[in-house]
Amino acid sequence: MKVMQKYFLAIVPEGDFQDRVTKLKLEIRDAHQAKYALKSPAHITVKMPFLYNEANEDKLIDRLQSFMLAYDPLVMTVKGVQTFGTRVIYLGVEAPKELYNFQSELKTFCKRELNLVDELSDRNFQPHMTIAFKDIKKTQFQNILQLASEKNLDEELRENHIVLLKRSGGKWQAYRKLKLG
Repeated sequence: MKVMQKYFLAIVPEGDFQDRVTKLKLEIRDAHQAKYALKSPAHITVKMPFLYNEANEDKLIDRLQSFMLAYDPLVMTVKGVQTFGTRVIYLGVEAPKELYNFQSELKTFCKRELNLVDELSDRNFQPHMTIAFKDIKKTQFQNILQLASEKNLDEELRENHIVLLKRSGGKWQAYRKLKLG
């Protein structure tokens, strides 16, 4: 039987920076009951969620890994807190053209080689790291924004992997690291 599973691809920082962003998401949850962003580790999406036949997962991983090897590690700077209207609060990402080129070429590869749908968000790539969304109450938006802005989460990142995340038990889990370069 064909079991379709949800996946997406992202830059998932590790170590102290991941811990600090997760701590902020927990503070937001505890103070303002906005917990939806805790359903995934802190990340920068490079390919929006997609469905794929779980039986072909090894093939998916092999093809993605082959693609990733052609790219050097990615460098970017997480800087400041920004918003998409009053729906999303995120950490801004200052990214060089290499990240935009990588994402564009990944999008094309996924469409041509994996027959994945080219989502609107894939076409309008704006690197960012969401810290609160979906369940933000309008009355709490400014308070959450202020809390996040008071934290110093500016950080230069050098990432050697893209992570394949898989939906499991209502949460996104880092499933497989795909090495760059």
